[in-house]
Amino acid sequence: MTSLRQRKGSRGKEATPAAEVQSQESNCDWSWGAIIWTSIGWSVSVGLGLLCSIYVATLHENDLWFSNIKEVEREISFRTECGLYYSYYKQMLQATSIQEGLSELIRDNLTESKRTINLLQRMNIYQEVFLSVLYRLLPLQAYLEPVYFYIYTVFSLQAVYVIALYLTAWLLAGSWLAGLLTGVWYILNRVDTTRVEFTISLRENWSLPFFALQVTAVTCYLRPQLSKVMVWLMYVTTCCFCLTWQFNQFILLVQALIVYILDISLAHTWLCVSAQVTTLYLVQVSGLLSVWLLQFCNSMILGSLVLSFIVAALFIRHCQSALKTGGLLVRLAKVLLHSILVLLLAFIINSLTKKALQLRSDEHIFKFIKSKFALGPTRDFDASLYLCEEAFGLLPLDTVERLAGTLLLYPYVPTVLLLSGMLAVAVLHNLRYVMLSGKRGQVETFRPDVAYNLLHSVLYGLLAFSTMRMKYIWTGHMCAVAAYGVCGTDLWTLLLKALRCNTKVLVHTSLSCPSLFWPKLMEELSELREFYDPDTVELMTWISTKTPKQAVFAGSMQLLAGIKLCTGRVLTNHPHYEDKDLRERTRQVYQVYARRSPEEVYDILRAVGADYVVLENSICYERRHRRGCRLRDLLDLANGHIMDGPGENEPDLVPASHPRFCEAIKTDATAYTGLFTRTFQNKTFYVYRLKKKRKKSGKASSEPGVKQ
Repeated sequence: MTSLRQRKGSRGKEATPAAEVQSQESNCDWSWGAIIWTSIGWSVSVGLGLLCSIYVATLHENDLWFSNIKEVEREISFRTECGLYYSYYKQMLQATSIQEGLSELIRDNLTESKRTINLLQRMNIYQEVFLSVLYRLLPLQAYLEPVYFYIYTVFSLQAVYVIALYLTAWLLAGSWLAGLLTGVWYILNRVDTTRVEFTISLRENWSLPFFALQVTAVTCYLRPQLSKVMVWLMYVTTCCFCLTWQFNQFILLVQALIVYILDISLAHTWLCVSAQVTTLYLVQVSGLLSVWLLQFCNSMILGSLVLSFIVAALFIRHCQSALKTGGLLVRLAKVLLHSILVLLLAFIINSLTKKALQLRSDEHIFKFIKSKFALGPTRDFDASLYLCEEAFGLLPLDTVERLAGTLLLYPYVPTVLLLSGMLAVAVLHNLRYVMLSGKRGQVETFRPDVAYNLLHSVLYGLLAFSTMRMKYIWTGHMCAVAAYGVCGTDLWTLLLKALRCNTKVLVHTSLSCPSLFWPKLMEELSELREFYDPDTVELMTWISTKTPKQAVFAGSMQLLAGIKLCTGRVLTNHPHYEDKDLRERTRQVYQVYARRSPEEVYDILRAVGADYVVLENSICYERRHRRGCRLRDLLDLANGHIMDGPGENEPDLVPASHPRFCEAIKTDATAYTGLFTRTFQNKTFYVYRLKKKRKKSGKASSEPGVKQ
């Protein structure tokens, strides 16, 4: 859609051995030197956060020359779904009052033609509402444009993200030097840790900083200090995370699995308190239910798999109270049976809940997962849209090469392997020791906070390798784990003593390495480019000036999001895909790129209320994807038609009886001109207005222009 050109010019917890060690460490006297050293650590965290925020803001400015381009160009730079989300911020500011703006969002009839929907229920746009209200109330209008207030807020959240990772590493290693190393690695690996500079409004850019804060709170909660405060912080950050991203339930499901593993593998060996596990579950549940209320009882949250899993885990744990008794083999067998029962009950609860709520909003996600692992049909249009996008494919090997190039991968891998081995040995040793002696004082200790972060890194790492888009959850935390591996004296003391090394030497070496990448960062910051997309600017200008304000536009999801933002026109479909009826409508509208007759396409577009349809050459003649993944190929497969171009076709596919609509309509054959009028065209876009319904003619399908 856009291109770039070079610019010219707790109390009540059962004491554990690990907790006793931590409490001894925390009881050390606070000397003036310690206070100064800690103050320096906090100052460094804030400085690193601000540095990262300024860094991505500078990259965004240098990439687009954002301060010098026109308003329509700024809005076009909010690509795909980002433009849709930002349009609601703009809509709230244009409303005559906050109350009217909220009313328009709750009863919206512009986002989906012929439908009135509650946007606060359907979409995660509370952040846009909050910012628009804040901008109205604060005396900023004379000093800061609305768009800058928006993007600077998002960039500021990157500072929060870095500070959260910094604190996590500090808590794990016991030294803020680990936090410093974490922040430096996060910035050096910016390509793989964030994409905020070119996808500002993307939901993950809002939610991941809060998720990182929640992980910091969990890490602190699994230590013996400030437990009650941490419970409230975990709840607040969980609410903010869930409120700002529609995929929250899947991320929290992985976290619930981590808590479950902590429970079954650690709690019965006195390495993690059972009450803490229950609290972590309840924090997740309360956070999700709070968001459910804020989103006007969104049924997708009640039908989420994570809620079903937590209910099943708590119920089975209550029923199987004898899980922590018996010999080693007996306990392992009980754990296996326990896990099978939890998973089985979770799926039963989830199926019954969805059936009772008649919930089908997230079924495309499960279709995608089934198709991805060859467990379901691969011709499903919705699943194929995801499978054919690079962001939802496997993690590319060049990501691993980049992480190794910044020296992040080298300490991370041995740290994870060493911690995994130590955890496994500790669990097995304690199972066997407790079984033989029944005593508690000599168990092998393993810190619960370290165990949580280890499992967090491993499970989200597996998620990242399976789906590239999820790597941004993993790579940031990866920096904290690697920094703990370098600076955590409790981890390396035994190994370094055996090798007769000094931890200070290792830390100094690791902190001096980032200076090698300083020239590369400076070179990146010196690259000046400019936003350049004249065809899209021309289209948006034409729509704004030459079409009625209530005109309804059909087209691709990505383009329509931009039309909504730049022109305020009514849409037939949009990129927020978490609704079954919208997915079906999108598939129907996309028939303009399939082999369908003009009458069929006309009837489809009229059924969704379209007045205009925008055709894009980049889709009609797409070459970006391989054969079988082009949008026209997905439509052909879904319609049972043979695909374009050389290559094999499945035997049950048949030739289409009509030419491809987006190509044939440009021939101006009578069958097409009788139904559509070309009103705009340039090198990239063709816009056609739908004529009023006319009587069917038997000659329409026999015109020469529609022969295949």
